[in-house]
Amino acid sequence: MDVILLERISRLGQMGDTVKVKDGFARNFLLPKGKALRANEANKKKFEGQRAQLEARNLERKSEAQQVADKLDGKTFVTVRSAGETGQLYGSVSTRDIADLLAAEGFTVARNQVELNQPIKTIGLTNVAISLHAEVEVTITLNIARTADEAERQSKGETLTTAEAIYGDDINENARPDSFFDPNEDGEGDEG
Repeated sequence: MDVILLERISRLGQMGDTVKVKDGFARNFLLPKGKALRANEANKKKFEGQRAQLEARNLERKSEAQQVADKLDGKTFVTVRSAGETGQLYGSVSTRDIADLLAAEGFTVARNQVELNQPIKTIGLTNVAISLHAEVEVTITLNIARTADEAERQSKGETLTTAEAIYGDDINENARPDSFFDPNEDGEGDEG
């Protein structure tokens, strides 16, 4: 189906472009959301009549998104989750979790604006892209840790995916092999 785009859509085209898309994408997403019109003569004339209004509305949305982007870009957000000693989360951090975290910090971001290819399943620092507008994208850092103390240690550059890193080197002093065996002692039962 041929449609006329009423706004810029990434990977598809600019406002005013006539593009060919799959019928289902047009019927289920573009047309109901008001992002496109069917490409026919009547709609082409309608679009040309409304072009100035559409461009003004797009510019207004872009400036609002840019204001939010200036406040949000480069910020680090901490989320505390349960995880195993290897850093594997019990569960995952999804787009909904990130949108809720940003909302708790005072930023209005919809979950479909969070660009996450797959859920985050390990602790650590992760960069996440937020698409506030078709032409405005920012990157935030997500610090996922077991506790607030670990989040602080991770932000300083530590990797907390081993038991020694989590608990410290001295926690398992008695479990080290050299505490059981004395290298200077003569072995009983040795031949030779």
